[in-house]
Amino acid sequence: MKKNTWLVLFFLALAVDLVAIYLNNEMIRYFSKPLIMIFLIGYFASQLSNIESSLKKWVISALIFSCLGDILLLFEPGDPRFFIFGLSAFLMAHIIYIFFFHQVRIIENIRGKTWLLLPVAVYYAFIITWLSPFLGDMKIPVRIYAVVISFMFMLALHMLFISNKKAGWSMAGGAFLFVLSDSILAVNKFYGSFEFAGIAIMLTYGFAQFLIVKGAIDYIRS
Repeated sequence: MKKNTWLVLFFLALAVDLVAIYLNNEMIRYFSKPLIMIFLIGYFASQLSNIESSLKKWVISALIFSCLGDILLLFEPGDPRFFIFGLSAFLMAHIIYIFFFHQVRIIENIRGKTWLLLPVAVYYAFIITWLSPFLGDMKIPVRIYAVVISFMFMLALHMLFISNKKAGWSMAGGAFLFVLSDSILAVNKFYGSFEFAGIAIMLTYGFAQFLIVKGAIDYIRS
């Protein structure tokens, strides 16, 4: 398969999934949603097939856990426990992305920038303060998840200071969209559902993963 074919298939799967959400067709989503990350993994692997790098395993692992999370969340309507299972899978994906961004920071010899904690801390305080009264038994899991994704975002912001600026902005932008996607999901689930929330969640999630992957490809190639 041609390298760019994987990318076309990725965007096609994402588009089909968005249409399925709009039509409220869960049957189509059982096929379209898992394929999004599968095709993105194919794109990433094909773009770097001739390049040896220890960084590749982190991105592929994060995408695998993301795919697992996508699949598990499909079964949430039938069993609420699958939300916890899916949340756990995405928690692992974020932890792996943390290791990936940390490794890039070490390679680039970028010292930790503590001032980046400010916007991340503001985000965390805002979202947790807002949602806490509505979380019920999910209060602790959501707080833990929010801490991890906030830390992931902080490390991703360090990518803005790497030598390959294009790759850095892509990865940081992807991390921002990931936080936005998860925030929309949390608001929709715990605070109150709103129209087109599902489309907004998947659209920001799809582009978040794509930008992180595209940035990682550009960086590893450089």
